[in-house]
Amino acid sequence: MPPHDATVLSRDCPSVGRLAAPLVARLIEDAPALRLGVSRAAGATIVDAGIDHAGGLEAGRRIAELCMGGLGQVTLTGGSPFSEWPFQVSVHTASPVLACLASQYAGWSLSFGEGREAYFAMASGPGRARAAKEALFEELGYRDEAENACFVLETDRVPPAGLIDKVAADCRLAPERLTFVLTPTTSLAGTVQIVSRVLEVALHKVHELRFPLGRVVDGIGRAPLPPPVPDFLGAMGRTNDAILFGGEVQLFVTGPDGEAAELAQRLPSSASRDYGRPFKEVFATVGGDFYAIDPMLFSPAKVLVSALESGRTFTAGLLDPALLERSFMSGNGQD
Repeated sequence: MPPHDATVLSRDCPSVGRLAAPLVARLIEDAPALRLGVSRAAGATIVDAGIDHAGGLEAGRRIAELCMGGLGQVTLTGGSPFSEWPFQVSVHTASPVLACLASQYAGWSLSFGEGREAYFAMASGPGRARAAKEALFEELGYRDEAENACFVLETDRVPPAGLIDKVAADCRLAPERLTFVLTPTTSLAGTVQIVSRVLEVALHKVHELRFPLGRVVDGIGRAPLPPPVPDFLGAMGRTNDAILFGGEVQLFVTGPDGEAAELAQRLPSSASRDYGRPFKEVFATVGGDFYAIDPMLFSPAKVLVSALESGRTFTAGLLDPALLERSFMSGNGQD
């Protein structure tokens, strides 16, 4: 693959924080109808989408759109290629690098405290670009200056006051300017917002493969909607497997056909050494050490890379109904 671009995003890129702000406001306004809880903690706004309040599919869809900085469209539709799992999450953005990597990617590791009281969560959402604590933002050449910051945390606990204060300091904002949307993996909202990352995981792998991000012009993806499961490991497994075995993404890129073809061949999850078993089984094999899993595994099952200058499309990977069924039916007496 060619080397990374020196910078990826132009200075006139829109503010993901400002674009997401009205989505956050409407989410809070519609909280009763969406079965969400809204409260305050250490000055910050807390939106509960599955801890003490049920949340639901529509809440997850709207959270996914705000997680993309207001630059993505997420829909729940029929038409899945899997007859046993007929509904799917579809996502599209005209700004895939900005929406997926600068906003939606869960790239900021948050931790506070020690021992049994320790708190840890991976933060995604437009607030990441306000804090810009990750090396990724220097590479992207992007930093947001929105007046508010919103984060989506895949967690079943409200962040402690010390963590909220730390995030506020990193964002150079008062805690009252922060919103934390909490989506447990086991919840319906969490399920939707995780599966909506089908395009984001493709962009992240494009980055890991060192294909120039500035040449990714547009993107669209879909993945089947998995049934929820009440245990964390099972839920983590199913949401990952929806993408690994059932996700499809099409990227539209500039540049030579040969590089587009090479990207297509290397991008699918099946190109990983850890492909071939449901994620929960892979996780158990490495003793629960997430970082021992081949990072190349995290990508859609099937990809299409369309070279805009020639009109040719290169396809690689495959959908795997058998592995998807094995994952989605795990725990239903059919293991």
